[in-house]
Amino acid sequence: MKTTRKLGIVLLLMTMLLAACGSGESGKQAEGSADGQEKVKLTIWHNFAGDDLRAKSVRSFIEQFAKDHPEVELDAQAIPPDGYRQRLSTVAAANEMPDVFFVYAGSQSSELYQAKLLQPITEVLDAHSDWKDKFLPGAFEPYEFEQGQIYSAPLGMSATSILYYNKALFEKNNVKVPTTWDEMMTAVSAFNAKGITPIALGNKAPWVAQSTILGSLADRVTGTEWFKNAAAQKGAKFTDPEFIQALGHFKELVDHKAFQDGANSIDNTQAEQYFIQGNAAMMISGAWTLTNLAASSTEDQMKDIEVTVLPPIPGGKGKPGTISGGAGGGLALSSRTEGKARELALELIYAVSGPDAQKAIAESNSMVMYDTDIDKSKVTSLYYKAFNLVKSTEVTPVYDAYLSAEAAEVINNGLQEIMMGGSVEGVAQKLQDAQARSAAP
Repeated sequence: MKTTRKLGIVLLLMTMLLAACGSGESGKQAEGSADGQEKVKLTIWHNFAGDDLRAKSVRSFIEQFAKDHPEVELDAQAIPPDGYRQRLSTVAAANEMPDVFFVYAGSQSSELYQAKLLQPITEVLDAHSDWKDKFLPGAFEPYEFEQGQIYSAPLGMSATSILYYNKALFEKNNVKVPTTWDEMMTAVSAFNAKGITPIALGNKAPWVAQSTILGSLADRVTGTEWFKNAAAQKGAKFTDPEFIQALGHFKELVDHKAFQDGANSIDNTQAEQYFIQGNAAMMISGAWTLTNLAASSTEDQMKDIEVTVLPPIPGGKGKPGTISGGAGGGLALSSRTEGKARELALELIYAVSGPDAQKAIAESNSMVMYDTDIDKSKVTSLYYKAFNLVKSTEVTPVYDAYLSAEAAEVINNGLQEIMMGGSVEGVAQKLQDAQARSAAP
């Protein structure tokens, strides 16, 4: 009897416990959505963690998506850029990628594709063809790893060789803004005679001269196809006469004192300030200078600054009027995301990369690889000029986007060598040797 009574008490306690557990689980489902179904969990990682307008714009579109989709439990992580690559590499090694994540164009996205950690987003692009068709030429090239399949839509653009010039200095000194290489060298001589630095350059971090000057200058001499063949080591070498000629034109600038003394000892930010303060007539730099000057300079300082492209080289094989650069980073989709989560992840990518987002990013004084109209009153006068220049200009490759890491370091250091009197032929040979090693089977 006692045994039966004890057993009954135990069963009663177990029933009460199970009821309590069931009640708790039922409440969790009810909290999940109006119909009592559990929310769909989505994760997104990105590096727009700062207080700049671009970062705030991107985060606002992620937040709006969460508000518009109460059925989604969104885990959004904004990771500072300095640590972002490492965080992504760590989860990639463990095959634990977030559903949606920001990737850089180039080696990072390519390696993730090779590791089978990405799946294409082609269907959301095709579903919004009006959006897809407004991306600028070449926007998808770094993300089209197989024919007809696209793995990201860029949120930005890397334009690296804009020719900035101080209109007031040109007019005051009666110097013509160069549209030919001879006019460029004439301008260099004229400003030197007036005691004004012709071209501001901060090459302490040696990528600057390569990214801002050589890529665009060399393309005018060799043409894009030659460079891609040389990078692939297929039918072209960096010791070929056309590349020697391209390096020779860079040396011509050095020999004619186009850059200020100590250009290898100051950084890019210092060069920007040197230029905006009226100490140099020109500066060849990227779109990042627009953002930097917007944050550090007055509108009065910027009103005299105009933008154009490097002049063509006589007899060059490349197209005139181009700017070196390419697609920036964009959002990618994990290969593990499927079902309803995949459907919503694609909606999230569109929400953060779509027409409204592209316009908002552009209006934060940041370049996009997208043809959109912007409100002139929301951006600096200098950015507005550069934005309209870039969106109507063809883009050619930046060298370090195609060279091996070793070869990129060789040409970066090699340009510093040339600036200190080094041999053009010697630098070309070292670059060829480095790229040949990377291409060897």
